[in-house]
Amino acid sequence: MPLIRVRRAGRQGPRRFTSRDLAVIGVLLGIPVLLDLALVWGPTLASIGLSFTSWDGIGDIHWVGVDNYTTLFTDYPPFWPAVRNNLLWVAFLGCVATPFGLLLAVLLDKGVRFSRFYQSTLYMPVVLSLAIVGFIAQLVFSRDQGALNAILADEHNPVDWLGDPDLNIWMVLLAAAWRHTGYVMILYLAGLKSVDPSLKEAAAIDGASETQTFFRVVLPTLRPVNVIVGVITVIEALRAFDIVYAINHGRNGLELLSVLVTDNIIGEASRIGFGSAIAVVLLAVSLGFIVTYLVQELRGEKKR
Repeated sequence: MPLIRVRRAGRQGPRRFTSRDLAVIGVLLGIPVLLDLALVWGPTLASIGLSFTSWDGIGDIHWVGVDNYTTLFTDYPPFWPAVRNNLLWVAFLGCVATPFGLLLAVLLDKGVRFSRFYQSTLYMPVVLSLAIVGFIAQLVFSRDQGALNAILADEHNPVDWLGDPDLNIWMVLLAAAWRHTGYVMILYLAGLKSVDPSLKEAAAIDGASETQTFFRVVLPTLRPVNVIVGVITVIEALRAFDIVYAINHGRNGLELLSVLVTDNIIGEASRIGFGSAIAVVLLAVSLGFIVTYLVQELRGEKKR
């Protein structure tokens, strides 16, 4: 018996890693870290450095200081419309598409008939890339052969949904929201399935209505999902590129910062330093939204 006790006591101590274990851990952790440094942080730091230079991608790199940023803010007409459109994307997806996705998740969580069919149908656009969504938007909103004008049947004065700069941004936002809503719906539906039913029952016993139960009991328990949805919404809005590029190359009212980056770096001008400055501005805007949102959520979590 004492021998057995000694053996059991010995097993309770911390296990020492062998050299093989350390090698496996190093490979499993080292490769992702190296890839992250090479593919994410490396280009990011390179873009920040190049934003203070003038370079065409072939010749010598010339240091110009903040001249690229000065030109960008004061003498580059597409910049401020692109900033406005990007902020409009954030506001529309955050204030329209995301709440609508939450509403659909709540309705489906109640167990309506054919809920599986509705989930599949509403989630289907998520599997499509935004470029494909852009082509679908052209089929629907095209001036001459679009499905919407065919339904309206106004052959003498058809509406140019994608050519009018006062209308096309809203049509594109509707198409992007169609895809984004399904993604948000699935995330919130998964969160609602994990809510403890006893919380709803306790609220009902206390006399709370269904609406009060949702906003005062259910929604606060979805805080982790809210953080994920908020970050995804900001990222989706600020990295939007392919849908507007598929429609009209991001021009005539559909300017976005991502399109300006591409036009300056890959276009005929090959102004890599100037394009990098736009990319740095987009990075700063993205980090500003995401960090602010996460700080607010963490502060709310601490107060609970």
